[in-house]
Amino acid sequence: MPELVVASYNLHAGIDGWGRPYDVVAACEALHADVLVLQEAWTPLGGEGLAARVARELGYRAHEVSLARGVKLEAVPTAGHGWGPRRHDPLHARRLWIGGDEALLSRRLKRWKGQAEAGTWGIAVLSRLPVVATTVIELGHLTRDFTRRAALRAEVDLDSRPFTVVGTHLAHFSHGSVSHLADLRRQLPPTDQPALLAGDMNFWGPPVEALLPGWRRAVRGRTWPSERPHSQVDHIFVTRPVRVLGGEAVAVGRSDHRPVRARVAVD
Repeated sequence: MPELVVASYNLHAGIDGWGRPYDVVAACEALHADVLVLQEAWTPLGGEGLAARVARELGYRAHEVSLARGVKLEAVPTAGHGWGPRRHDPLHARRLWIGGDEALLSRRLKRWKGQAEAGTWGIAVLSRLPVVATTVIELGHLTRDFTRRAALRAEVDLDSRPFTVVGTHLAHFSHGSVSHLADLRRQLPPTDQPALLAGDMNFWGPPVEALLPGWRRAVRGRTWPSERPHSQVDHIFVTRPVRVLGGEAVAVGRSDHRPVRARVAVD
């Protein structure tokens, strides 16, 4: 009965709320995953991205989808304690700006000249197992959302048996992500085939499970906000042929999300 470990992690572009970078490679290494699904993976224009760096240093092959362009600011010089400044703090200023047209991107770069880095923001599936094929599932752009959304489907060879991993990062449910879940459901593998869906879904587990008949949760644990999590919005779902041997939320890194990890087997 072949087994594998799958983890999902929203990286928040590799910075905390003050803009301070953290060791993304070390955080991902601590997950000990055979397949790693990443959200908010940042790639500076003309430079190596976070997903590519993790893959290079930890022995994965990376498959990425860019969802938006953005601007990442340098850390606040007088950064304090905690994940980031409180909202009433005069230092409260977003360090990561995603989405918008070219004109808006140019204005942001001009405003923070010398303190900002332009790049792209997206999702990735990293695998130490052979990947036979990948497919991008386009989910479109909701009116109230700041970026288009998509899912990345990877067909993995698990001891000569096909296994599908789908990674995604959905909009907040208040923006209408239920419609994205409906679109995604129609393009997921049949539930009688071994498959797994993972990502930051910006939605609680029970309603997502209700919207994905035949899929069940592999991890139950609070993931957001990372310092003192009170909710689970990061999930791993599996189909009927997949047996869950263990699942947990893991306290690593300095993102605003905690990653989730599951050990699964295929009957």
